[in-house]
Amino acid sequence: MQRRDFMRRGTIAAGATLLGLNRFPHHLYAADKKKQAQDLVTLGRSGLRVTRLAQGTGTSGVGKQSNQTRGLGERGLADLLLAGVDNGVHFWDLADQYGTHPHARLALQSIKRDQVTILTKTHATSEAEMRADLDRFRRELGTDYLDIVLLHNMQSATWPQEKAGAMAVLSEAKQKGIIRTHGVSCHTLGALKTAAQTEWVEVDLARLNPIGASMDAEPETVISVLRTMKAKGKGVIGMKILGAGALRSRVDEALQFALAQDVLDCFTIGAENVGEFRDLLTRIPASSVRA
Repeated sequence: MQRRDFMRRGTIAAGATLLGLNRFPHHLYAADKKKQAQDLVTLGRSGLRVTRLAQGTGTSGVGKQSNQTRGLGERGLADLLLAGVDNGVHFWDLADQYGTHPHARLALQSIKRDQVTILTKTHATSEAEMRADLDRFRRELGTDYLDIVLLHNMQSATWPQEKAGAMAVLSEAKQKGIIRTHGVSCHTLGALKTAAQTEWVEVDLARLNPIGASMDAEPETVISVLRTMKAKGKGVIGMKILGAGALRSRVDEALQFALAQDVLDCFTIGAENVGEFRDLLTRIPASSVRA
């Protein structure tokens, strides 16, 4: 099937908890100008220019599988990634844990490598593990370089000591042009606070939504930590924007909340089919200016 045929088939933090009420306070989150999924934004001091929306591939991602790989298969997910490129979304959010490298490799056979920004994640701790992962990831993806590599799922507040070996290898890989930037994804408040204060972190993947679902703390607390990150020049990518599905019936409100946060450069959402992806492309600009 041709991929074009496939496509057819803040000051706002104080109001964050208000989404728990029956009426969402749209006036607190509305922007003067529409924001698009395809807008290019700069990811902190990394200097990388990425689209506002990243195509997530790891919904319920564990054991080298995800809803996307289970539901779409290799060709289907590759076509979904390519549908994003066809529609101006050039940012792919992958991970070893999701098993999505082969799917992205298949998609890369149809486009030029520099058309997309590839983010992936590793559980490596030692230098040897990190070197092996960098080599394997590039083989699996069929590329000489990776754009963003994150240490995946930091939970300990002392993760820089525990991950020192992997961090050293990623720093070296950046100097050699094997990767373009590095950072972490965080899954506890302690780990997030450490990331905010750690100079090595250039990019952080942080959980944020207006009801605190699947987050490290209540929205106000997380936003305050992310504000520190931004002040230090770090790039911040939002995740769990829809609260791991808890906000599926309130997508417009969740999107409007995320789009209004000045602590987020961009965010990742894992559409599970082309219909969901196309729906996001429509909802994002509409939600950004809702009054």
